[in-house]
Amino acid sequence: MEGEAAHHLGRVLRAQPGQVYELSDGTSVWLGRIDIVQRDRVEFELTESLPSEVSPLEVTLLLSVVKFDAFEWALEKATELGVTRIVPLAAARSEKALLVAAPKRAERWRKILLESSQQCRRVRLPVLDALAKPEQVFAGLDGVRILLSEACEAKPLRQVLAGQGASSAVLAIGPEGGWTHAEFDAARREGFAEASLGKLILRAETAVIASLAILNFALDRAENF
Repeated sequence: MEGEAAHHLGRVLRAQPGQVYELSDGTSVWLGRIDIVQRDRVEFELTESLPSEVSPLEVTLLLSVVKFDAFEWALEKATELGVTRIVPLAAARSEKALLVAAPKRAERWRKILLESSQQCRRVRLPVLDALAKPEQVFAGLDGVRILLSEACEAKPLRQVLAGQGASSAVLAIGPEGGWTHAEFDAARREGFAEASLGKLILRAETAVIASLAILNFALDRAENF
């Protein structure tokens, strides 16, 4: 291990030879015992291969930008729930000041994805896309496409997913003010089904957890995921 990660491990965490850590190269996970600690380099002896599961279900989360503490908490939990790709959305009703500041927080968000992946022993990190408008992102997406909606005519998410056998899914979650009519129309043109999580109004970060849990249960057929 070299660079910033090695510096943090050796100088901040004061790692010592003999200590054991979980290591991943993006394809597998191992237990590694520290052999040598230098200023910007830590050498390990790999001692044991650890089980790691990769879900066959590819999930893209289209998440409208909300207040950053809630948005970042949602990123963390989405990572733990196996999301493959995350696209921050500049929805029409997202706060303008947040949209202006969002690109400057991209590195922080990638760090959150990395640390969350490490915590839950994910081999593959989620991909974080650049900020984009919903109408631009809705087009050209494959798989089951779901748009969370507060409209009374929207069917329950579990009902929308019933009987689906897709290997990929797209989940779109709106801002605090909800989707506009133009955004609903754009989603419908691209084949999105409107779905509800119930009669109560949920915060965006709560909706992320609830909807991903339902989606994973309905669509993921991996025995050990």
